[in-house]
Amino acid sequence: MRFKKYLLILLLLYYGNSFACKCREFEKEIMVERGLESADIVFYGELIKLDTISNTYAFKIIELFKGNYEPKTITSFSESNCDFYFNEKGLCIIYANFNKNKTLINISACSPSQSMDFGPGFPPIPFEFDSAGKTVPKNEIEMKLFDLENKNKSLSTFIYQLEKLRQYKLAQNTITTQMKNDFSDKALIISLIVNAILLLTIIFLIVSKKTSNNRITK
Repeated sequence: MRFKKYLLILLLLYYGNSFACKCREFEKEIMVERGLESADIVFYGELIKLDTISNTYAFKIIELFKGNYEPKTITSFSESNCDFYFNEKGLCIIYANFNKNKTLINISACSPSQSMDFGPGFPPIPFEFDSAGKTVPKNEIEMKLFDLENKNKSLSTFIYQLEKLRQYKLAQNTITTQMKNDFSDKALIISLIVNAILLLTIIFLIVSKKTSNNRITK
């Protein structure tokens, strides 16, 4: 019974979203780069509250990769079939965009956002069709295998994304440090030049004054 319910949820997710959304296929090698380009905020966090009636979710931010956001928790809202919907709490990777006031975020189903058990994009259909177009029923063992394979694939993608995002963050921090060092070097050089000009100006004024005094004395 549990697997029939699971199958129904997958069907609703797949067909409800497939007709409303046209997302580019998720390519593992570039999904993180595309997600970073299109998102205002990217983070690794934990879904701590969910309201399936109003489709609002609260996340605890564990690690921030992109975006300026000080609070440790953030709330998302869903308003269309193209938004990402959650049905249980847990760890997740989120690529989202802010609303106009930058108080809420919206998570698109076309983003690489995922939980540990549910990978990015729409899930594969766990059944086959016969020549008449009717579904070929699967037994409980086959459904368990499908569930296990899907979770393993999602976990693998989750680990991959987290590692890529941490590499990106490290690279950004390195660039920022280098920019700060470059700025400090330039500021030091400018300061030395200004001081040198000031010193030469003082020397010139002193020499000019002495020359002027000597002429007056003579």
